[in-house]
Amino acid sequence: MAQDKIRRNPEELRSHRWYGAQDLRAFGHRSRTAQMGYQRTEYAGKPVIAIINTWSDINPCHSHFKQRVEEVKRGVWQAGGFPVEMPAISLSEPFQKPTTMLYRNLLAMETEELLRSYPADGAVLMGGCDKTTPALIMGAISMNLPAIFVPAGPMLRGNWNGVTLGSGTDSWKYWADLRAGKITEADWQGVEDGIARSAGHCMTMGTASTMTSAAEALGLTLPGAASIPASDSRHAQMAALSGRRIVDMIWEDLKPSDLLTAASFDNAVTTVLALAGSTNAIVHLIAMARRAGIALGVDRFDELARRVPVLANIRPSGAFLMEDFYYAGGLRALLAHLGDLIVRGTRTVNGRTLGENIAGAVVYNHDVIRSRDNPLVASDALAVLRGNLAPGGAVIKPPAAEPRLHRHTGRAVVFADYNDMAARIDDPALDIDAECVIVLQNAGPQGAPGMPEWGQLPIPKKLLEQGVRDMVRISDARMSGTSYGACVLHVTPESSVGGPLALVRDGDPIELDVPARKLNVLVSDAELARRKSEWQAPAPKFERGYGLMYLRHVSQADTGCDFDFLETPAGPVGTADPEIH
Repeated sequence: MAQDKIRRNPEELRSHRWYGAQDLRAFGHRSRTAQMGYQRTEYAGKPVIAIINTWSDINPCHSHFKQRVEEVKRGVWQAGGFPVEMPAISLSEPFQKPTTMLYRNLLAMETEELLRSYPADGAVLMGGCDKTTPALIMGAISMNLPAIFVPAGPMLRGNWNGVTLGSGTDSWKYWADLRAGKITEADWQGVEDGIARSAGHCMTMGTASTMTSAAEALGLTLPGAASIPASDSRHAQMAALSGRRIVDMIWEDLKPSDLLTAASFDNAVTTVLALAGSTNAIVHLIAMARRAGIALGVDRFDELARRVPVLANIRPSGAFLMEDFYYAGGLRALLAHLGDLIVRGTRTVNGRTLGENIAGAVVYNHDVIRSRDNPLVASDALAVLRGNLAPGGAVIKPPAAEPRLHRHTGRAVVFADYNDMAARIDDPALDIDAECVIVLQNAGPQGAPGMPEWGQLPIPKKLLEQGVRDMVRISDARMSGTSYGACVLHVTPESSVGGPLALVRDGDPIELDVPARKLNVLVSDAELARRKSEWQAPAPKFERGYGLMYLRHVSQADTGCDFDFLETPAGPVGTADPEIH
């Protein structure tokens, strides 16, 4: 137990190197702290807590963080620490183009460098909107100071004329209905006005709730933290308790490297699968694991998916929303229901094991959180496909697709890039029918750039009008966790680096077989080789700045899309702390 550990002395604090010495440098640090209105007794010999806050005016998911950061500070003060708020880039999923994924690694770098360059003894990481969770955790793993994650929490249920709305999922649904003439522009306006009614991230099982839940399963949050709605007063209480806990973590020297193991990442993957979580979790968890020196690959997701049932009845794969999930017992109850599928001995930030944290958790609504003998889906919440079209793997979310499409062969209709697709997809003259396979090229990490969430390719308007609502769609892009459909994603290697997807032509037969985990273009090897010999790499998307660095160093989807110079070699995480003068 954490309380059995020998507590560190104040002289062992990292911040002591800034504040504790009797030299000119320390004089400057203390005098400038006095300039901000603090007396020496308020910080001397106390842990300095860096609160990495991703609030901004353009991130609605984090709009309550102005208040939550004050509650975190209150907890830090109460526990005898010294809180220092440090704003970091806010990756706002609804607004940032071409995609927040392009900037995930930038936030990870910023988090690591803030913690390295300032007198931080530990960190509270405040995030929740999709890419902020993995980015903050990636940076904290690499710096390896005591850290605790405060999830933003889901927003309240949406409402339109008495109809419950789920962010993202119902946007796609009603947009298709509008294009098909099933609803009016006035109806669409009503959906727009009612779908997002409070602070917080998406209340469907999108990437945000998927990743905050994964963070809790990894042991990086207080028990139950990921499920609390942003507007619930218990969310404010959790923020203050997190502020209190980080102070003790510093005295105990409880770091990410003490918590993160192959077993804890298996717990995170199992949690994602039981939630029917976002396919984006594959890319993010692989990147996080590689930062920790842990070998996690796409095949491990597929291996676990074959035996983990979906227990969370949450949109888009189910019927309910995160608010319902919390009141039904939340993540603790779901983890308890998973039984021996969870490794209960892994350590967590509160000093206890995951098993101790979920002991006694109760399910209050057995339709929202199912039991293992009554799952929403028996297995295969995610599936990793391989074949001559995806030698490095591709991903599909079977529960979100129409079952008839799990085995399908159809002729390819190919779009060279997103602009080509946008220009032609609704052209009445487009040669396409419901049995075709829509293919989008050049939408991956390099090609888009940034691997945007373009993977839920639109169904042509003329087919929507015929009642078609799902088709096989293939790309090297990602897909929002709120999305649905028979969408094959993350095709690796991507087309813009010469992957086989770049060689597909209109009319090529494409075979998808989810049970057999196959994805093939039914063209001879000789023909593919001929096409490859004629293939030319597209021009780089950036010529300067961060974008150029991104293009030179980003990895492919199957290895997490991290920068090659930021990954940690296999083995324990180092402190990466330079000499300070």
